[in-house]
Amino acid sequence: MAAEIVNPRSDDSKTHGAASANDISSAGELFDPAFALHRGGKMAVQATVPIRDKDDLSLAYTPGVAKVCSAIAENPELVHDYTWKSQVVAVVTDGTAVLGLGDIGPEASLPVMEGKAILFKQFGGVDAVPIALATTDTDEIIETVVRLAPSFGGVNLEDISAPRCFEIERKLQERLDIPVFHDDQHGTAVVTLAALRNAAKLSGRTLGDLRGVISGAGAAGVAIAKFLLEAGIGDVAVADRKGIVSRDRDDLTDVKRELAELTNRAGLSGPLETALAGADVFIGVSGGTVPEPAVASMAPGAFVFAMANPNPEVHPDIAHKYAAVVATGRSDYPNQINNVLAFPGIFAGALQVRASRITEGMKIAAANALADVVGDELAADYVIPSPFDERVAPAVTAAVAAAARAEGVARR
Repeated sequence: MAAEIVNPRSDDSKTHGAASANDISSAGELFDPAFALHRGGKMAVQATVPIRDKDDLSLAYTPGVAKVCSAIAENPELVHDYTWKSQVVAVVTDGTAVLGLGDIGPEASLPVMEGKAILFKQFGGVDAVPIALATTDTDEIIETVVRLAPSFGGVNLEDISAPRCFEIERKLQERLDIPVFHDDQHGTAVVTLAALRNAAKLSGRTLGDLRGVISGAGAAGVAIAKFLLEAGIGDVAVADRKGIVSRDRDDLTDVKRELAELTNRAGLSGPLETALAGADVFIGVSGGTVPEPAVASMAPGAFVFAMANPNPEVHPDIAHKYAAVVATGRSDYPNQINNVLAFPGIFAGALQVRASRITEGMKIAAANALADVVGDELAADYVIPSPFDERVAPAVTAAVAAAARAEGVARR
């Protein structure tokens, strides 16, 4: 069976769309095409084998299926060959940190999880199943996913709030022998690194020449900081709502205390604006607004990656006054930092070789491959490719699969 992308313009969808307009109007909502598209959901399940007669039925189900079940019982590894396990990812959420909406609950998160699933299919050829859990308890989420894991080749954690997301991912990967990947952390980090590598290349610098500042110490901010350090950035400081995450603060969570030990080698303290003075890179994953004078205080030839949606921390018009390269999280500006550039290919590569986990090396390989897609076309308004560039997923998939084999986590 496979996830199928439903065409919202089919005859059946048109009928539902008309009903949708009436239903929404009766609820006091203005008609919006988004409601018509979402009517009935954005996915379906489709068989990959025909059942045309009793012979097909006897092979697809009983008695034929018993032979396959017995073979898997004797040799559990055969599950990868004779079921969809190696081709399907569970997209798991508790609905506590959905897009820019926050804690809206599991039911309200489903349109986003369905969207994630069809992006897996559209951009990576990977089947995915949205799973919204009716619990926010860390241990319950872990236990639930562990019990579901036999049906899946990988787990994509999605829109789970920090700091619980860190513990959930870590403990799941410890207990499972399939890839567990929190996209809000690592997908964002991979695409950010790819764009930053190209921005540095464009300016004749390396990552080691750069001092960065990250606004936001949630899932994305923490992951980006650690990943950039792993990749060799010169220095990076992270700021939360109370200022720079530094060793002299006594109000830090365990996650932020660890972050303070790893980052901010310059020993800066105080507000975000202090860190931005003379900085080469700004990375925004927090929302809010950075004052223009703080942007102006950055080093000449700086890079501004203001990724909050829908309102970037620094408006592109302001950023372009002072920065050599500007990126956002929006599709209507150049250089969109979009996770869809990373997660479909990362999972496709991991599943292709039946990897037991997704390593730092696999993520760095993904970032490098993504950066390389730009190639000779590199320009200030093109440091990262479009999600619709057909070269992206194959390049990332191949790089991740090769890295998995090199790092010893591939099983074929």
